[in-house]
Amino acid sequence: MNLQTEFRNAMAQLGSAVSVITTDGPAGKFGFTASAVCSVTDQPPTLLVCMNRNSFANAHFKQNGALCVNVLSGAHQELSGIFANATLRSEERFAYDRWQVMASGAPVLSSAVASFDCVIDDCHEVGSHTVFYCQVQAIRISEQPRGLVYFNRRYHTVGGDIEVKA
Repeated sequence: MNLQTEFRNAMAQLGSAVSVITTDGPAGKFGFTASAVCSVTDQPPTLLVCMNRNSFANAHFKQNGALCVNVLSGAHQELSGIFANATLRSEERFAYDRWQVMASGAPVLSSAVASFDCVIDDCHEVGSHTVFYCQVQAIRISEQPRGLVYFNRRYHTVGGDIEVKA
């Protein structure tokens, strides 16, 4: 087994929240499904979002300079697949569910667990991906009880309290 295959197999064991990342602006409205999102710092609030450099939407996100990270709930598994489908046009993707806008103008999923409305502060090309550093401008949090995660190449839901034994 080569190192790349071994790396992918090991990364499949690292559970990640599933998000739909959206943008709108001069380059148009686009979105894709991602699990490569994490916090960088809270001063100022900044997220890191990774996108394949060969993605149809990559240049559009860079040109728009803004994005929204929409964290999906367990009820959004189908929506995740829709935004991961490279053959669908933008208007087809956004025909599902309800969308709003916040400060950046990027589409905000009305039923998301949380939405982080951001401006793209910087980006770096690393291997096959673009790493976007996104400064958060506004946040919306819902009362969705269960988040959607991707682990071991399958969807799962998480949520609820775990009893900690002393």
